[in-house]
Amino acid sequence: MKTRGRQPVRWGLVAFATFWMLVVVPLSAAAAPYAALVMDARTGRVLYEQNADARLHPASLTKMMTLYVVFEAIENGEIGLDDKVRISANAASEPPSKLGLRAGQTIALRYLIRAAAVRSANDAATALGEAIEGSEAQFARRMNRTAQALGMTRSTFKNMNGLTQSGHLSTARDMTILGRHLFYDYPQYYNLFSRITADAGIAQVSHTNRRLLESYRGADGIKTGYTQAAGFNLTASAERDGERIIATVFGGQSTAARNAKVAELLDIGFQKAPSRVALQRPARPAYMGKIGTSPVTIAAAEARPELAGKTVRLATAAAVRKSLRPQLRPLSQVEPTLIAAKDDIERALLAAQGIEVASVEPEAVPDTPVSTSTPAPAETRPEPRSEDIVLASVPARDPTPEVVTRVSTSGGRHWGVNVGRYQSEYKARQVLLQTALNEMSSLEGSLRKVVKRPTGFDANFMGMTRESADLACRRLQAKKITCFMIGPS
Repeated sequence: MKTRGRQPVRWGLVAFATFWMLVVVPLSAAAAPYAALVMDARTGRVLYEQNADARLHPASLTKMMTLYVVFEAIENGEIGLDDKVRISANAASEPPSKLGLRAGQTIALRYLIRAAAVRSANDAATALGEAIEGSEAQFARRMNRTAQALGMTRSTFKNMNGLTQSGHLSTARDMTILGRHLFYDYPQYYNLFSRITADAGIAQVSHTNRRLLESYRGADGIKTGYTQAAGFNLTASAERDGERIIATVFGGQSTAARNAKVAELLDIGFQKAPSRVALQRPARPAYMGKIGTSPVTIAAAEARPELAGKTVRLATAAAVRKSLRPQLRPLSQVEPTLIAAKDDIERALLAAQGIEVASVEPEAVPDTPVSTSTPAPAETRPEPRSEDIVLASVPARDPTPEVVTRVSTSGGRHWGVNVGRYQSEYKARQVLLQTALNEMSSLEGSLRKVVKRPTGFDANFMGMTRESADLACRRLQAKKITCFMIGPS
Protein backbone atom coordinates (compact mmCIF):
# COMPACT_ATOMS: atom_id res chain seq x y z
CA MET A 1 0.00 0.00 0.00
CA LYS A 2 2.85 2.38 0.79
CA THR A 3 4.46 1.61 -2.56
CA ARG A 4 1.21 2.50 -4.36
CA GLY A 5 0.95 5.75 -2.41
CA ARG A 6 4.33 6.88 -3.64
CA GLN A 7 3.69 6.21 -7.32
CA PRO A 8 1.76 9.47 -7.98
CA VAL A 9 4.68 11.39 -6.51
CA ARG A 10 7.14 9.48 -8.69
CA TRP A 11 5.04 10.06 -11.81
CA GLY A 12 4.78 13.75 -10.88
CA LEU A 13 8.55 14.04 -10.73
CA VAL A 14 8.87 12.32 -14.09
CA ALA A 15 6.34 14.72 -15.63
CA PHE A 16 8.14 17.74 -14.18
CA ALA A 17 11.51 16.49 -15.48
CA THR A 18 10.01 15.89 -18.90
CA PHE A 19 8.52 19.42 -18.98
CA TRP A 20 11.88 20.90 -17.94
CA MET A 21 13.81 19.04 -20.65
CA LEU A 22 11.30 19.55 -23.45
CA VAL A 23 10.13 23.11 -22.73
CA VAL A 24 12.28 25.10 -20.33
CA VAL A 25 15.71 24.01 -21.59
CA PRO A 26 14.87 24.60 -25.31
CA LEU A 27 13.43 28.02 -24.51
CA SER A 28 16.56 28.97 -22.59
CA ALA A 29 18.75 27.72 -25.41
CA ALA A 30 16.70 29.76 -27.88
CA ALA A 31 17.09 32.98 -25.91
CA ALA A 32 17.65 36.02 -28.12
CA PRO A 33 21.31 37.01 -28.66
CA TYR A 34 22.66 39.67 -26.30
CA ALA A 35 24.22 42.94 -27.48
CA ALA A 36 24.98 46.23 -25.77
CA LEU A 37 26.60 49.61 -26.35
CA VAL A 38 27.19 52.67 -24.14
CA MET A 39 27.89 56.11 -25.63
CA ASP A 40 28.76 59.58 -24.32
CA ALA A 41 25.97 61.54 -26.02
CA ARG A 42 27.93 64.79 -25.90
CA THR A 43 30.70 63.52 -28.17
CA GLY A 44 29.48 60.25 -29.67
CA ARG A 45 32.39 58.41 -28.07
CA VAL A 46 31.70 54.72 -27.35
CA LEU A 47 32.46 53.88 -23.70
CA TYR A 48 31.51 50.18 -23.73
CA GLU A 49 30.31 47.67 -26.31
CA GLN A 50 29.58 43.97 -26.61
CA ASN A 51 28.39 42.35 -29.83
CA ALA A 52 27.32 45.87 -30.83
CA ASP A 53 27.39 45.30 -34.60
CA ALA A 54 25.40 42.06 -34.66
CA ARG A 55 22.28 42.44 -36.82
CA LEU A 56 19.40 41.50 -34.52
CA HIS A 57 15.64 42.01 -34.28
CA PRO A 58 15.06 45.55 -32.92
CA ALA A 59 11.38 45.01 -31.97
CA SER A 60 9.72 48.31 -30.99
CA LEU A 61 13.00 50.19 -30.97
CA THR A 62 11.96 50.52 -34.62
CA LYS A 63 9.48 53.19 -33.56
CA MET A 64 12.41 55.51 -32.81
CA MET A 65 13.08 55.60 -36.56
CA THR A 66 9.38 55.89 -37.36
CA LEU A 67 9.10 58.92 -35.09
CA TYR A 68 12.32 60.46 -36.40
CA VAL A 69 10.90 60.40 -39.93
CA VAL A 70 7.58 61.83 -38.66
CA PHE A 71 9.39 64.70 -36.91
CA GLU A 72 11.33 65.33 -40.13
CA ALA A 73 8.09 65.41 -42.13
CA ILE A 74 6.51 67.90 -39.72
CA GLU A 75 9.59 70.13 -39.82
CA ASN A 76 9.53 70.21 -43.62
CA GLY A 77 5.82 70.96 -43.94
CA GLU A 78 4.64 67.59 -45.22
CA ILE A 79 2.11 67.23 -42.42
CA GLY A 80 1.01 69.08 -39.29
CA LEU A 81 0.51 68.05 -35.68
CA ASP A 82 -3.19 68.87 -35.84
CA ASP A 83 -3.81 67.25 -39.22
CA LYS A 84 -6.47 64.54 -39.07
CA VAL A 85 -5.35 61.04 -40.04
CA ARG A 86 -7.87 58.48 -41.29
CA ILE A 87 -7.13 55.02 -39.89
CA SER A 88 -6.86 52.21 -42.42
CA ALA A 89 -8.03 48.65 -41.87
CA ASN A 90 -4.38 47.62 -42.04
CA ALA A 91 -3.40 49.91 -39.16
CA ALA A 92 -6.44 49.02 -37.07
CA SER A 93 -5.70 45.28 -37.41
CA GLU A 94 -2.16 45.46 -35.98
CA PRO A 95 -1.65 43.21 -32.92
CA PRO A 96 -0.99 44.60 -29.41
CA SER A 97 0.48 46.61 -27.97
CA LYS A 98 -2.00 49.05 -29.51
CA LEU A 99 -4.05 52.18 -28.87
CA GLY A 100 -7.32 50.59 -30.03
CA LEU A 101 -7.90 52.51 -33.26
CA ARG A 102 -10.84 51.59 -35.48
CA ALA A 103 -10.80 51.45 -39.27
CA GLY A 104 -12.30 54.60 -40.74
CA GLN A 105 -11.98 56.82 -37.67
CA THR A 106 -9.95 60.03 -37.78
CA ILE A 107 -7.51 61.23 -35.14
CA ALA A 108 -5.03 64.10 -34.88
CA LEU A 109 -1.44 63.29 -35.76
CA ARG A 110 -0.16 64.49 -32.36
CA TYR A 111 -2.13 61.74 -30.58
CA LEU A 112 -0.67 59.04 -32.83
CA ILE A 113 2.82 60.33 -32.01
CA ARG A 114 2.13 60.17 -28.27
CA ALA A 115 0.69 56.67 -28.52
CA ALA A 116 3.69 55.41 -30.50
CA ALA A 117 6.29 57.08 -28.26
CA VAL A 118 4.73 56.41 -24.85
CA ARG A 119 2.52 53.35 -25.25
CA SER A 120 4.55 51.81 -28.13
CA ALA A 121 1.25 51.31 -29.97
CA ASN A 122 1.65 49.28 -33.15
CA ASP A 123 -1.57 50.57 -34.74
CA ALA A 124 -0.51 54.18 -34.13
CA ALA A 125 2.94 53.60 -35.65
CA THR A 126 1.45 52.05 -38.78
CA ALA A 127 -1.04 54.90 -39.11
CA LEU A 128 1.80 57.44 -38.88
CA GLY A 129 3.72 55.81 -41.72
CA GLU A 130 0.65 55.52 -43.93
CA ALA A 131 -0.27 59.16 -43.30
CA ILE A 132 3.11 60.35 -44.56
CA GLU A 133 4.00 57.92 -47.36
CA GLY A 134 0.70 56.19 -48.15
CA SER A 135 1.83 52.62 -47.56
CA GLU A 136 4.03 50.49 -45.35
CA ALA A 137 6.40 49.66 -48.21
CA GLN A 138 6.92 53.30 -49.18
CA PHE A 139 7.50 54.38 -45.59
CA ALA A 140 9.97 51.53 -45.02
CA ARG A 141 11.97 52.72 -48.05
CA ARG A 142 12.09 56.18 -46.55
CA MET A 143 13.16 54.76 -43.18
CA ASN A 144 16.06 53.01 -44.92
CA ARG A 145 17.11 56.16 -46.79
CA THR A 146 17.05 58.11 -43.54
CA ALA A 147 18.98 55.38 -41.71
CA GLN A 148 21.75 55.53 -44.30
CA ALA A 149 21.89 59.33 -44.02
CA LEU A 150 22.21 59.00 -40.22
CA GLY A 151 25.11 56.56 -40.50
CA MET A 152 23.07 53.51 -39.42
CA THR A 153 24.90 51.29 -41.88
CA ARG A 154 23.72 47.89 -40.61
CA SER A 155 19.98 48.57 -40.26
CA THR A 156 17.22 47.46 -42.63
CA PHE A 157 13.59 48.31 -41.92
CA LYS A 158 10.54 46.53 -43.34
CA ASN A 159 7.74 48.04 -41.22
CA MET A 160 6.95 50.96 -38.92
CA ASN A 161 6.28 49.13 -35.66
CA GLY A 162 9.05 46.52 -35.27
CA LEU A 163 6.95 43.37 -35.37
CA THR A 164 9.16 40.46 -36.39
CA GLN A 165 9.66 40.28 -40.15
CA SER A 166 12.35 38.64 -42.26
CA GLY A 167 15.14 41.10 -42.98
CA HIS A 168 13.92 43.68 -40.44
CA LEU A 169 17.17 44.05 -38.49
CA SER A 170 19.33 46.59 -36.66
CA THR A 171 22.22 46.74 -34.18
CA ALA A 172 22.92 48.12 -30.74
CA ARG A 173 25.31 50.63 -32.29
CA ASP A 174 22.81 51.87 -34.86
CA MET A 175 20.02 52.26 -32.32
CA THR A 176 22.31 54.24 -30.02
CA ILE A 177 23.23 56.52 -32.93
CA LEU A 178 19.53 57.01 -33.63
CA GLY A 179 18.77 57.79 -29.99
CA ARG A 180 21.49 60.46 -29.99
CA HIS A 181 20.06 62.07 -33.12
CA LEU A 182 16.57 62.11 -31.64
CA PHE A 183 17.89 64.05 -28.64
CA TYR A 184 19.92 66.61 -30.59
CA ASP A 185 17.97 66.91 -33.86
CA TYR A 186 14.48 67.19 -32.36
CA PRO A 187 14.78 68.49 -28.79
CA GLN A 188 11.29 70.02 -29.04
CA TYR A 189 9.81 66.52 -29.19
CA TYR A 190 12.25 64.64 -26.99
CA ASN A 191 10.19 65.23 -23.83
CA LEU A 192 7.65 62.72 -25.20
CA PHE A 193 10.00 59.89 -24.31
CA SER A 194 10.05 60.80 -20.61
CA ARG A 195 6.30 61.20 -20.06
CA ILE A 196 4.98 58.63 -17.59
CA THR A 197 1.48 59.14 -18.98
CA ALA A 198 0.11 60.99 -22.00
CA ASP A 199 -3.22 61.95 -23.53
CA ALA A 200 -3.55 60.00 -26.79
CA GLY A 201 -6.93 61.42 -27.74
CA ILE A 202 -9.06 58.33 -27.28
CA ALA A 203 -7.24 57.07 -24.20
CA GLN A 204 -4.74 58.00 -21.50
CA VAL A 205 -1.63 55.88 -22.08
CA SER A 206 1.20 54.90 -19.72
CA HIS A 207 4.89 54.64 -20.60
CA THR A 208 6.23 51.16 -21.26
CA ASN A 209 9.51 52.14 -19.55
CA ARG A 210 8.07 53.89 -16.49
CA ARG A 211 9.88 51.57 -14.04
CA LEU A 212 13.32 52.66 -15.20
CA LEU A 213 12.23 56.29 -15.60
CA GLU A 214 11.00 56.35 -12.02
CA SER A 215 13.85 54.39 -10.45
CA TYR A 216 17.03 55.60 -12.21
CA ARG A 217 18.12 59.14 -11.40
CA GLY A 218 18.36 61.29 -14.50
CA ALA A 219 16.66 58.82 -16.87
CA ASP A 220 14.48 60.60 -19.45
CA GLY A 221 13.89 58.11 -22.30
CA ILE A 222 13.96 56.63 -24.80
CA LYS A 223 12.29 53.40 -26.05
CA THR A 224 11.57 49.82 -25.09
CA GLY A 225 10.95 46.84 -27.34
CA TYR A 226 9.95 43.20 -27.00
CA THR A 227 9.17 40.29 -29.28
CA GLN A 228 9.93 36.62 -28.77
CA ALA A 229 12.59 36.77 -31.49
CA ALA A 230 14.20 39.94 -30.12
CA GLY A 231 13.95 39.45 -26.38
CA PHE A 232 13.66 42.52 -24.16
CA ASN A 233 15.33 45.52 -25.80
CA LEU A 234 15.85 49.06 -24.56
CA THR A 235 17.59 52.25 -25.63
CA ALA A 236 17.84 54.52 -22.59
CA SER A 237 19.25 57.98 -21.98
CA ALA A 238 20.08 59.71 -18.71
CA GLU A 239 21.59 63.06 -17.72
CA ARG A 240 23.49 63.87 -14.53
CA ASP A 241 25.40 67.08 -13.80
CA GLY A 242 25.70 68.00 -17.46
CA GLU A 243 26.80 64.52 -18.56
CA ARG A 244 24.47 62.57 -20.85
CA ILE A 245 24.83 58.83 -21.46
CA ILE A 246 22.91 56.65 -23.92
CA ALA A 247 22.87 52.86 -23.53
CA THR A 248 21.26 50.16 -25.67
CA VAL A 249 20.58 46.54 -24.78
CA PHE A 250 19.32 43.80 -27.11
CA GLY A 251 18.21 40.36 -25.95
CA GLY A 252 17.30 40.92 -22.29
CA GLN A 253 15.69 37.90 -20.63
CA SER A 254 12.95 39.84 -18.84
CA THR A 255 11.84 43.40 -18.16
CA ALA A 256 13.48 43.39 -14.74
CA ALA A 257 16.72 41.83 -16.01
CA ARG A 258 16.87 44.27 -18.92
CA ASN A 259 16.30 47.30 -16.69
CA ALA A 260 18.97 46.11 -14.26
CA LYS A 261 21.45 45.64 -17.10
CA VAL A 262 20.70 49.07 -18.57
CA ALA A 263 21.12 50.71 -15.15
CA GLU A 264 24.47 48.94 -14.82
CA LEU A 265 25.55 50.14 -18.27
CA LEU A 266 24.47 53.73 -17.57
CA ASP A 267 26.53 53.60 -14.35
CA ILE A 268 29.53 52.44 -16.36
CA GLY A 269 28.98 55.33 -18.74
CA PHE A 270 28.85 57.96 -16.00
CA GLN A 271 32.00 56.47 -14.42
CA LYS A 272 33.98 56.53 -17.68
CA ALA A 273 32.71 59.80 -19.18
CA PRO A 274 34.76 62.93 -18.45
CA SER A 275 33.06 65.57 -16.33
CA ARG A 276 33.75 68.34 -18.80
CA VAL A 277 34.04 67.91 -22.54
CA ALA A 278 33.41 70.02 -25.63
CA LEU A 279 29.96 69.35 -27.04
CA GLN A 280 30.06 67.80 -30.52
CA ARG A 281 26.53 67.68 -31.88
CA PRO A 282 25.89 65.07 -34.56
CA ALA A 283 25.51 66.48 -38.06
CA ARG A 284 21.93 66.70 -39.25
CA PRO A 285 21.28 64.32 -42.15
CA ALA A 286 20.07 65.42 -45.56
CA TYR A 287 16.29 65.69 -45.85
CA MET A 288 15.06 62.36 -47.20
CA GLY A 289 11.55 63.45 -48.17
CA LYS A 290 9.26 61.98 -50.76
CA ILE A 291 10.79 60.89 -54.05
CA GLY A 292 9.31 59.73 -57.31
CA THR A 293 7.68 56.32 -57.08
CA SER A 294 8.82 54.85 -60.38
CA PRO A 295 10.86 51.63 -60.04
CA VAL A 296 13.90 53.35 -61.57
CA THR A 297 13.79 56.26 -59.10
CA ILE A 298 13.27 53.99 -56.10
CA ALA A 299 16.04 51.64 -57.18
CA ALA A 300 18.44 54.56 -57.68
CA ALA A 301 17.63 56.03 -54.26
CA GLU A 302 18.12 52.69 -52.51
CA ALA A 303 21.29 51.84 -54.40
CA ARG A 304 22.88 55.25 -53.81
CA PRO A 305 21.27 56.89 -50.75
CA GLU A 306 23.59 59.90 -51.03
CA LEU A 307 21.73 60.87 -54.21
CA ALA A 308 18.28 60.54 -52.68
CA GLY A 309 18.33 64.05 -51.27
CA LYS A 310 18.89 65.44 -54.75
CA THR A 311 15.65 63.96 -56.04
CA VAL A 312 13.50 65.25 -53.20
CA ARG A 313 10.45 67.23 -54.12
CA LEU A 314 8.56 69.53 -51.79
CA ALA A 315 5.80 67.53 -50.13
CA THR A 316 2.92 69.57 -48.74
CA ALA A 317 -0.55 68.79 -47.46
CA ALA A 318 -1.81 69.54 -50.97
CA ALA A 319 0.55 68.42 -53.73
CA VAL A 320 1.87 71.16 -55.98
CA ARG A 321 0.49 70.41 -59.42
CA LYS A 322 1.51 73.61 -61.24
CA SER A 323 4.92 75.06 -61.77
CA LEU A 324 5.79 77.91 -59.43
CA ARG A 325 7.88 79.55 -62.17
CA PRO A 326 6.41 83.02 -62.95
CA GLN A 327 5.20 83.83 -66.44
CA LEU A 328 7.39 86.08 -68.59
CA ARG A 329 6.38 89.72 -68.41
CA PRO A 330 5.58 91.68 -71.55
CA LEU A 331 8.47 93.88 -72.70
CA SER A 332 6.33 96.97 -72.30
CA GLN A 333 6.18 96.51 -68.53
CA VAL A 334 8.75 97.56 -65.99
CA GLU A 335 11.93 95.46 -65.99
CA PRO A 336 11.98 92.96 -63.11
CA THR A 337 13.88 93.99 -60.02
CA LEU A 338 16.07 91.79 -57.87
CA ILE A 339 14.75 90.43 -54.57
CA ALA A 340 16.25 88.09 -52.02
CA ALA A 341 16.13 84.45 -53.16
CA LYS A 342 15.14 83.24 -49.71
CA ASP A 343 12.04 85.50 -49.85
CA ASP A 344 11.02 83.79 -53.11
CA ILE A 345 11.40 80.41 -51.41
CA GLU A 346 9.21 81.40 -48.45
CA ARG A 347 6.55 82.87 -50.70
CA ALA A 348 6.59 79.70 -52.84
CA LEU A 349 6.20 77.54 -49.74
CA LEU A 350 3.25 79.57 -48.53
CA ALA A 351 1.66 79.64 -51.98
CA ALA A 352 2.07 75.86 -52.31
CA GLN A 353 0.12 75.41 -49.09
CA GLY A 354 -2.74 77.58 -50.25
CA ILE A 355 -1.88 80.50 -47.98
CA GLU A 356 -2.39 84.03 -49.24
CA VAL A 357 0.85 85.99 -49.33
CA ALA A 358 0.85 89.75 -49.03
CA SER A 359 2.48 91.36 -52.03
CA VAL A 360 5.87 92.97 -51.37
CA GLU A 361 6.57 96.24 -53.17
CA PRO A 362 9.94 95.91 -54.91
CA GLU A 363 12.70 98.36 -54.23
CA ALA A 364 13.65 100.47 -57.21
CA VAL A 365 16.87 99.45 -58.94
CA PRO A 366 19.44 102.28 -58.87
CA ASP A 367 20.25 104.00 -62.16
CA THR A 368 23.09 102.31 -64.02
CA PRO A 369 25.42 104.03 -66.48
CA VAL A 370 24.49 103.51 -70.13
CA SER A 371 26.94 103.69 -73.01
CA THR A 372 26.50 106.78 -75.16
CA SER A 373 26.86 104.66 -78.28
CA THR A 374 23.67 102.72 -77.52
CA PRO A 375 20.61 104.74 -76.56
CA ALA A 376 18.88 103.53 -73.41
CA PRO A 377 15.36 102.22 -73.96
CA ALA A 378 12.54 104.20 -72.46
CA GLU A 379 11.18 102.73 -69.25
CA THR A 380 8.42 103.49 -66.81
CA ARG A 381 9.72 104.39 -63.35
CA PRO A 382 7.87 102.84 -60.40
CA GLU A 383 6.31 105.05 -57.81
CA PRO A 384 8.59 105.78 -54.82
CA ARG A 385 7.98 103.28 -52.04
CA SER A 386 6.66 104.37 -48.67
CA GLU A 387 9.25 105.41 -46.10
CA ASP A 388 7.83 103.18 -43.37
CA ILE A 389 8.33 99.89 -45.25
CA VAL A 390 11.54 98.01 -44.43
CA LEU A 391 12.71 95.63 -47.15
CA ALA A 392 14.73 92.46 -46.68
CA SER A 393 17.49 93.97 -48.80
CA VAL A 394 18.05 96.90 -46.40
CA PRO A 395 21.07 96.17 -44.14
CA ALA A 396 20.48 96.11 -40.40
CA ARG A 397 21.57 99.26 -38.59
CA ASP A 398 22.07 97.52 -35.28
CA PRO A 399 25.71 96.34 -34.81
CA THR A 400 24.37 92.84 -34.04
CA PRO A 401 23.94 91.01 -37.37
CA GLU A 402 20.29 90.34 -38.11
CA VAL A 403 18.52 88.57 -40.91
CA VAL A 404 15.10 89.96 -41.75
CA THR A 405 12.90 87.40 -43.41
CA ARG A 406 9.67 89.31 -43.88
CA VAL A 407 8.36 92.78 -44.60
CA SER A 408 7.37 94.68 -41.48
CA THR A 409 5.07 97.64 -41.00
CA SER A 410 5.38 97.73 -37.24
CA GLY A 411 3.59 101.00 -36.68
CA GLY A 412 5.52 101.69 -33.49
CA ARG A 413 5.00 98.26 -31.91
CA HIS A 414 8.12 97.27 -29.99
CA TRP A 415 7.32 93.89 -28.36
CA GLY A 416 8.04 90.41 -29.63
CA VAL A 417 8.38 86.74 -28.76
CA ASN A 418 11.34 84.33 -28.96
CA VAL A 419 10.76 80.71 -30.02
CA GLY A 420 14.23 79.33 -29.42
CA ARG A 421 17.92 79.54 -30.22
CA TYR A 422 19.33 77.28 -32.92
CA GLN A 423 22.73 76.26 -34.25
CA SER A 424 22.18 77.60 -37.76
CA GLU A 425 20.37 80.48 -39.44
CA TYR A 426 18.68 77.97 -41.76
CA LYS A 427 17.19 76.06 -38.81
CA ALA A 428 16.01 79.28 -37.11
CA ARG A 429 14.29 80.40 -40.32
CA GLN A 430 12.63 77.01 -40.68
CA VAL A 431 11.25 77.19 -37.13
CA LEU A 432 9.96 80.72 -37.71
CA LEU A 433 8.11 79.71 -40.86
CA GLN A 434 6.69 76.55 -39.27
CA THR A 435 5.59 78.45 -36.14
CA ALA A 436 3.99 81.21 -38.22
CA LEU A 437 1.97 78.62 -40.12
CA ASN A 438 1.04 76.84 -36.89
CA GLU A 439 -0.18 79.98 -35.13
CA MET A 440 -1.28 82.34 -37.89
CA SER A 441 -4.00 84.19 -36.01
CA SER A 442 -1.91 85.67 -33.19
CA LEU A 443 1.33 86.10 -35.17
CA GLU A 444 -0.26 87.72 -38.22
CA GLY A 445 1.50 90.96 -39.16
CA SER A 446 4.57 90.31 -37.02
CA LEU A 447 8.14 90.54 -38.29
CA ARG A 448 10.10 87.28 -38.48
CA LYS A 449 13.68 88.01 -37.52
CA VAL A 450 16.76 85.84 -36.99
CA VAL A 451 19.36 87.41 -34.69
CA LYS A 452 22.89 86.04 -34.60
CA ARG A 453 24.26 85.52 -31.09
CA PRO A 454 27.62 84.17 -29.88
CA THR A 455 25.96 80.84 -29.02
CA GLY A 456 23.56 80.51 -31.93
CA PHE A 457 20.72 82.16 -33.88
CA ASP A 458 17.64 83.49 -32.04
CA ALA A 459 14.29 82.97 -33.80
CA ASN A 460 12.13 86.01 -32.98
CA PHE A 461 8.77 87.47 -33.98
CA MET A 462 8.95 91.27 -33.60
CA GLY A 463 6.77 94.33 -34.24
CA MET A 464 4.00 93.33 -31.81
CA THR A 465 2.11 95.08 -29.05
CA ARG A 466 2.57 93.84 -25.51
CA GLU A 467 -0.93 92.36 -25.54
CA SER A 468 -0.48 90.56 -28.86
CA ALA A 469 2.95 89.23 -27.82
CA ASP A 470 1.52 87.92 -24.55
CA LEU A 471 -1.40 86.25 -26.34
CA ALA A 472 0.87 84.68 -28.97
CA CYS A 473 3.24 83.32 -26.34
CA ARG A 474 0.44 81.81 -24.29
CA ARG A 475 -1.05 80.14 -27.36
CA LEU A 476 2.33 78.76 -28.44
CA GLN A 477 3.07 77.43 -24.94
CA ALA A 478 -0.32 75.72 -24.93
CA LYS A 479 0.87 73.89 -28.04
CA LYS A 480 4.07 72.82 -26.25
CA ILE A 481 6.18 75.30 -28.23
CA THR A 482 8.93 77.06 -26.25
CA CYS A 483 8.27 80.80 -26.12
CA PHE A 484 9.07 83.91 -24.09
CA MET A 485 8.28 87.59 -24.55
CA ILE A 486 10.81 90.18 -25.70
CA GLY A 487 10.31 93.71 -24.40
CA PRO A 488 11.39 96.96 -26.03
CA SER A 489 15.08 97.71 -25.55
